[in-house]
Parts: sequence; C-alpha cells; structure tokens
Amino acid sequence: MPAQLLLNLFIAFLWMTLMDEDELKFTTFFAGFLVGIGIIFFMHRFFGTQFYLRRLVKTIKLLFIFISELTQSSIVVLGQILSPKLKIKPGIFKYETVLKSDVEVTMLSLLLTLTPGSVVMEVSPEGDTLYIHAMDVEESKAGLIKQLKNFEKAIMEVTR
Repeated sequence: MPAQLLLNLFIAFLWMTLMDEDELKFTTFFAGFLVGIGIIFFMHRFFGTQFYLRRLVKTIKLLFIFISELTQSSIVVLGQILSPKLKIKPGIFKYETVLKSDVEVTMLSLLLTLTPGSVVMEVSPEGDTLYIHAMDVEESKAGLIKQLKNFEKAIMEVTR
C-alpha cells in the first residue's frame, strides 16, 4: 500500500512538471493525482496487493458504523439516565472474538469502550476472549453482541 501511494504522488509531481506551467498549482497536482489513481487502479494487480484506496473506503465505512453505534448506544444510555427509577442490572460477560492480531483486538476493544454503556475490562492472554462490563446485561447483551459482530466484520475488512 505505501508503494502505491508513493507511486501515485510521484505521478502527480511528474504530471505537474510535464504540464510546463509558469508556477506550481494545486489544481495541476490534484489532476495528476487523479490520473495517478487511474493508472495505479489498472496496474495494481502487478503489485501483488489490493488497490490502496479500497482500504481507505473500508476505513470510512468503519467510521460510519462506529458513529451509528455510538448514536444508538448514547440514546439507550440517555433513556436509562433520564428515567425516574434505575432499572438496570449491570454485569460482566465473556465474548470470544474471531479477530487474530493484537491490532484488531485492540481496535475492537477501543471501539466498544468508546460507546456508552459498555467497557472492555480484560482481554485474555491469548487475545481471543474479551471480558465486557455492560450497564444492563439482561437488556443490552444481545445488542452488544450484534454491535461486536458489526465491528469485527468492519475491522477485518480494514486490516485484511
């Protein structure tokens, strides 16, 4: 991926120099960058890796999933806080993840901890089990597991 980006930047600078303008313009560089994207897209199979902008698109998709889950869980927690009587049953449950690398497990833990109502308390030494504290285990466990599955799928798309 870094090789494709560097090649794209090289194509953009080469485009700028070959346009033979009196001064360097950002618009010329941007046009060269777009031309480079097209060239690299058609030649990316020779690099032996996937096209580098696919990972960027998958990362943006992960960001939107996180914002959606953050909004949904914030509404649920806000409803619990604003209710006159607390009807929550906090608890801890164990979740076995399909993610393999430390980076993937760390991303999953951070994304889950950043959403209100749940905290990853511990990760097993093997890195395949998360111990999660939920604000309301009885009501929100199914929603948390669904949220974890969404995060896992998006993280695997970004990192693999």
